[in-house]
Amino acid sequence: MKVIDFMEKDVSAIFIDETVEEFIHACVRQFRSGMPVVDSEMYVIGVVTESDIIHAVVPSYMEMLHSTSFIPDTNLVKKRLEDIKNKPISEYMNRKVDVLKTSDTLLSAATLIIKRGYRFVPVIDEEEHLVGVATRASLLEALLK
Repeated sequence: MKVIDFMEKDVSAIFIDETVEEFIHACVRQFRSGMPVVDSEMYVIGVVTESDIIHAVVPSYMEMLHSTSFIPDTNLVKKRLEDIKNKPISEYMNRKVDVLKTSDTLLSAATLIIKRGYRFVPVIDEEEHLVGVATRASLLEALLK
């Protein structure tokens, strides 16, 4: 079985110049934990996940050690999110991105997803345009067949 046979073709992506706030709203609307980041021609240039944004707004362990409390103040987290919500997603995305090709095998997709612990991997066509995503769920469903 090839990736094209089980990938999700109704793919959501975010453009590089969209904001953190737009990303968050898109994830909520589409029940996604992350998305490929694309340019205007649908070339994959990165990925961004909710974890990337959480890491940007939740104080680090070292910052918490210097505070009076080890428990992060939710107001601080809210303020940090407010501070970055209008920034472009390009500031928080991962530029090192693994992709799958539509012609890759189920085994190569499974190896990549499981080995790297990915929730999703962008899928590109022969011209390297984004055409889908392979998710853990789509992979598991394919294995059931």
